[in-house]
Amino acid sequence: MAGGSMTSTIFPTCSPTSLLLSTAMSSPSHTRTRSGTQLTEEYIQESFHSYLKSSLTQAKVERLLDADLLSSAEGDLMITGPALCLYFAALRSTTNPPSVPLPRHNKSANPTELSAENCPPAFASFLRVWAQTVPAIQSLTPEYQHDLARIICNLEPLSSPLDPAIHGISADLRAVAIEISQRRSFQDRYASDLQAALDSGATPNSPAAKKASFVPPPSYEASPPSSLQSSPNTQTLSLPPPSPTHSSGRGSGTPDIRGRSPSHLSPYTPSSGSGWPSRSPSPTIFTPDSPAIEFIRETLYAALGDALDRQPELRGLLKLDPPRAYFASVAFAILDVATTSMTPDGSVVGVLGTLLTLEDCPLPLRRFMLELAAIGHQATELQEADDETAMKYAARGQSIPSPRMERVKQMLVEGIGCSTQHRDGSEGRRSVEGRAVSFANRVNGLSLALTHLKAFKDRQDLVFKVLTGIGSS
Repeated sequence: MAGGSMTSTIFPTCSPTSLLLSTAMSSPSHTRTRSGTQLTEEYIQESFHSYLKSSLTQAKVERLLDADLLSSAEGDLMITGPALCLYFAALRSTTNPPSVPLPRHNKSANPTELSAENCPPAFASFLRVWAQTVPAIQSLTPEYQHDLARIICNLEPLSSPLDPAIHGISADLRAVAIEISQRRSFQDRYASDLQAALDSGATPNSPAAKKASFVPPPSYEASPPSSLQSSPNTQTLSLPPPSPTHSSGRGSGTPDIRGRSPSHLSPYTPSSGSGWPSRSPSPTIFTPDSPAIEFIRETLYAALGDALDRQPELRGLLKLDPPRAYFASVAFAILDVATTSMTPDGSVVGVLGTLLTLEDCPLPLRRFMLELAAIGHQATELQEADDETAMKYAARGQSIPSPRMERVKQMLVEGIGCSTQHRDGSEGRRSVEGRAVSFANRVNGLSLALTHLKAFKDRQDLVFKVLTGIGSS
């Protein structure tokens, strides 16, 4: 952890709240330029990473994040870091409507603010959602502002009772952060941001700082269908057709399954009519000696076929933004497995009809199993709440609002900046706590965590090429 010298040399000794408020009051915002000339994406990226380094550094000073977490980049740090940066930017904003004061990359440049008038289209939805949180953040008491920073960092708040709106604000900031973290330009620079925070406060006599171990996932490039057909590597993976359980009318019977169940897993014999989906892995990938992580990976990848079949928007997204489409596809696969393949005791019925219990799962992977089960439980609760709401509205003879789960699925494809208006023209409901956004964040968070494990990275480029081939067909 950084000592007092770090605090005195970089920031004044104060909480994150008082730091940013004092910065905002002392910044010459009245002289800043809010030009309608559109800023470049590169300029915004440079500014964001400049602020991100400062945000991570301050979070380390305030003991919201420690050096071990920064160096390991474990958990959802790739979400926490950008969310903190957005939080700090909200405290610094002094305009109405809210804008972001940007750092000057050279002393001769005029101060500039990022606003709706000059924001690049790629970041317009991010800015819009962030701007909606600014008044709410600035209206919080200093104690609640600090609790918001703690919640963003997955720490318990200090205040009791807590303003319920804080969870909704945190959900929105983390949702924008998730979308930022999916961008390749962010992933390529995140390790250097972490390292800058780790190196902060170091002196010639201090021990060597820890090294950031974050490694970006494989670089994804869309491949033409012809190259997929001629590549021997891509032929080893064939996504199964949609499960008959979910796609009535698409033929009966299960796909041809070759290979045997892993020796450490048990065949699962469900009761009649239980509706467990049939999953089939790539026969050359899944073997009797495959570890549990490969079982989880292949179960999720086998569900991608169903996700692409039930969510046609994903196919269109594969053509427009392939990397984002990959993350969205995995998120839908997680939601599918969590809601259709989990037993009441938290086990997973996966590929080849085998059962992976929590006891069989290695300790480092159990948190992923537990989160998968928790997502399934929360999805059930949301669905039941949607059904209850529908019955209440129907009993009163009122138009039934679109369900929250529909908004969750819309956000998984389109992101937090998607319109709240549904296909039927109704407006999506928004709770103070932001339940739909929080749940979408939970699914996306597990997707990011899993896809950054080595076992997933080893196969991501291959699976991605298959997906892009499907999208272009």
